Amino acid sequence: MNGHAFLRVENLNVGYGGTTVLSDLDLSIGKGEFVALLGASGCGKTTLLRTIAGFAKPQAGAVSVAGRDVTKMPPDKRGMALVFQSYALWPHMTVAENIGYGLKLQRRSRDDVQTRVTQMQALLGLGGLGNRKPGQLSGGQRQRVALGRALAIDPEILLLDEPLSNLDARIRLTVRHEIRSLQKRLGITAIHVTHDREEAMVMADRIVIMNAGRIEQQGSPEDVYNRPASPFVAAFMGAENLLTMQARVSSDHVELMESAISPSTVTSRTGRELLSGPVELRFRAEAARLTRAGERAPPGAGVLELRGQVTSVSYPGGHWRHAVNLGDQEILVDADQPFDQGEAVKVHIPENSLFIFNA
Repeated sequence: MNGHAFLRVENLNVGYGGTTVLSDLDLSIGKGEFVALLGASGCGKTTLLRTIAGFAKPQAGAVSVAGRDVTKMPPDKRGMALVFQSYALWPHMTVAENIGYGLKLQRRSRDDVQTRVTQMQALLGLGGLGNRKPGQLSGGQRQRVALGRALAIDPEILLLDEPLSNLDARIRLTVRHEIRSLQKRLGITAIHVTHDREEAMVMADRIVIMNAGRIEQQGSPEDVYNRPASPFVAAFMGAENLLTMQARVSSDHVELMESAISPSTVTSRTGRELLSGPVELRFRAEAARLTRAGERAPPGAGVLELRGQVTSVSYPGGHWRHAVNLGDQEILVDADQPFDQGEAVKVHIPENSLFIFNA
């Protein structure tokens, strides 16, 4: 772990009843860093966020901020602010009153509260809306009010619990850009819980992928996208196509053995921890290239070639998506032009887009 970590989680164990949710979890986050906790429902990411915030109590382990142990401190003493998925605004209060609520709890003077609220409204594009109630605002405006309430108290750490999931797709793009811009401008440390891969990729400096209460992999968005450490991470980051093959591993290369659907292919090992025997291959639909079976262009060095038949074609937007049958396996492949249903095709996957794991 980073010795200069601003927020540190060590040997954290959290459970409810007899169920363990987090086990021996370690995580360190630098000052001013934006970290996304990414994973499917039930993986423990929200429990981790709530434990950092002080709303869930660990059975073991510690949480510290700037070297100060906050494990047993109440939420309001930790220097953190939490933005909820549901906004959690007071419906009877105005925008200004909601933004200033935390400041009133801190017993700040009326002038201080008014000055800070005005600053937050200007920062978040809420000028002129101070007297409106939450029910008179759009979803995006309500989320900005919730963000303003969190930022008004000058927290050291901003915690975001899926704050964009209730917004429609168009507004979500705008608000996530605003949150990221604000975080960078203010230099605040942020932890963002999400199950949306694209949201994590465009907002975070570092992505922490969680699975079954543990950290499966963490790294920059480019790192976890291009170098997944496990089949779970590869699938979660979009490489949902799965094939099983036999491989022969040498010091520098991996030979994918000839099969009914493909010729023998030698690809670079590139530091992979692999053993000879059965392997899982994962790749993204957009990473593969589709050609007609009769085309004779060589696939290129390290490129896996598969032979199959198109079983269905759809248009999700921007490309055509083809389901390709490979005997007892089926994959999805994107192309700029549609191929005919029933047409014999070849699928080419370049080695840098092919993720190989021992089965």
